[in-house]
Formats: sequence, C-alpha cells, structure tokens
Amino acid sequence: MRALIQRISEAAVRVDGDIVGQSGPGLLVLVCAMRGDTEAQADKLAAKIAKLRIFKDEADKMNLSVRDIGGTALVVSQFTLAAETKGNRPGFSTAAAPDEGKALYEYFTDRLVSEGVPSEKGIFGADMKVSLINDGPITIWLDTEA
Repeated sequence: MRALIQRISEAAVRVDGDIVGQSGPGLLVLVCAMRGDTEAQADKLAAKIAKLRIFKDEADKMNLSVRDIGGTALVVSQFTLAAETKGNRPGFSTAAAPDEGKALYEYFTDRLVSEGVPSEKGIFGADMKVSLINDGPITIWLDTEA
C-alpha cells in the first residue's frame, strides 16, 4: 500500500458540495491499495502512520506522533498514487481493482482507528474536493513495498 501523509492544521473532503469528512489538527492521509496488497500491509501501514513522530514537542523537535498529540486523521482514497509515468499519460495498472481497493481502504481506516487515531474519510470512487491547511509543510511518502 502507498500513502502520502500531510501534517495538517485542518482538512476537509467534499462530495457534491457537502462535507463528508474532516480532520485537524492531525493528518491528511491519501492512501492507495496496490495490486496484490493484503490486510497485513494495511495493518503495517496503519501502525507506522499512528507512530510516526512528525509533530513538534516542547523543545520544537519533531518527536511526537499523531496519537501523542491527540490528533485525528482524514483518510482519502487516492488510486492515482499508483501512477506509472514513463510517458506523458499516466497509467494506473498497478492499482488494486476497485472492489479490492475499496475493501482495503475501509480496512486501513478501521485499523488506523484501532491504532488510536480517530479518523474520518472520503467516499471511495467519488469525485472528491479536498481542502487542507498544511502544517509545516510536512509531507511524507510511505510505501509498504519500499
């Protein structure tokens, strides 16, 4: 699985003009299930994100996790993280099939909650509009295959 995480002051996702999920302060997690991914990889990714120390402590060092600060997460499915960009038009053949991708997206979000990170989400497959205030900015790429 792949994820792009951003430390945020706030974020929201809208579908047809209505807010369907929001978070902050905490993380915006754009997540993509890749072909062949399993629940074990979702478990690994959720645990990593919950423990990743990218929030400042009292000494102004990135030493705290989203759990440590009592933060929340907004999880948005993002199949375009699987983009293959050899040419000028990206291909997405390495992304999981939609039914598998949706199941892993839902499972991943539930695992993040079970790791102690209250989470809201977008709607899988919907045309979503995501807004955020990036804090830092801090943006980190994670891949369970890397």
